Amino acid sequence: MDTLPLFPLSTVLLPGASLPLHVFEPRYRQLTMDLLNEVVPDRRFGVVAIRQGWEVGEDNVDSMYDVGCSAVLRDVRQLPEGRYDITASGEQRFRLLQIDREAAPYLMARVQWLPDVEPEEDSEDLRDRLAASARSAHERYHGTGLRGDSYEAPDDGTAVDELSYALAEDCVLSTEDRQALLAETDPLARLRLVRRLMLREAEFLRELRAVPAPLAEFAAHTSVN
Repeated sequence: MDTLPLFPLSTVLLPGASLPLHVFEPRYRQLTMDLLNEVVPDRRFGVVAIRQGWEVGEDNVDSMYDVGCSAVLRDVRQLPEGRYDITASGEQRFRLLQIDREAAPYLMARVQWLPDVEPEEDSEDLRDRLAASARSAHERYHGTGLRGDSYEAPDDGTAVDELSYALAEDCVLSTEDRQALLAETDPLARLRLVRRLMLREAEFLRELRAVPAPLAEFAAHTSVN
């Protein structure tokens, strides 16, 4: 177990992902300074998502999911009025055990790290087939063309336990979907899950694209979340 300062957000940070933040609230400006000055060890903090429809507050810890991701501060740009633009990167999953509101101006938490488990059924052939299937779903998702972006596959050398996160990171998924990926500790189950999510979203995007004019322009600008 370890202790981490918490930064609740309306999004889910996945391991390996980049996290740009504009910091303006006084308590998180203080957290940024403590990270910079290494008052907080290793410039590491915890990111937890806020459940949709909730607002986080000092007495409202139920608004946060109980599985989050640690982040390491990478870049900081100081702005006027004490604000910051920062970039952090996602590292390891954790489970919240206990919240401390008194130790610092920001929330602190006791956390338990969540490593991946060994899949019940596992083989090199199964891993290769699941990875290929998930990559195919990712390509199909981007093949809808609705987002107007080009398809770029993760590197061939991406490890199976990291591939689901890499595939999900450039797709538009709901907070609940991203949280389900974060909480899944079986890497093969996680590949199956990200494949299902991308196939679902690809079908939804294709249906939006098929909306007749004059609604087609509206559909092209609608968020899938």
